[in-house]
Amino acid sequence: MKIYMLTKEKQIVHDFYTSGFHKNISLIQKYLHKDVTIYWNSSSGFSKLDFEGFSKMSSDLGKSYEGLSCEITHLLQEDNKVAIRFTYHANTIEDPEEDGALAHFMCIWEIKDNKLYEGYLISQPGDDSEENISSFLPKN
Repeated sequence: MKIYMLTKEKQIVHDFYTSGFHKNISLIQKYLHKDVTIYWNSSSGFSKLDFEGFSKMSSDLGKSYEGLSCEITHLLQEDNKVAIRFTYHANTIEDPEEDGALAHFMCIWEIKDNKLYEGYLISQPGDDSEENISSFLPKN
């Protein structure tokens, strides 16, 4: 994704997802509001996470994967709300050379006090099919 001039709010969201917070849990305090609430609809159902719940999940994620990278395709803003579309690519501990799409995400974040305050997240398992991958490429 080409990034030119980002607003402060977009920069916060972008930097959070590219920070490697899953390997350095102290980064969560930098980006997430202490009163954060995350409403997450995934292929396994609905979850509502607070700061502690998200921190624990992130720590577990960091232990499960050798590497995790975020590929952002869309970053849009209206007032203090930022929408992001991205894919996490992961390398497992068992096969660190293989990098595959772990999951695709859409999230709308409300920014408060320069931190991520309320998030509405939708995710589904990664799909490496040619048609799906082409939907993430820039259109000419």
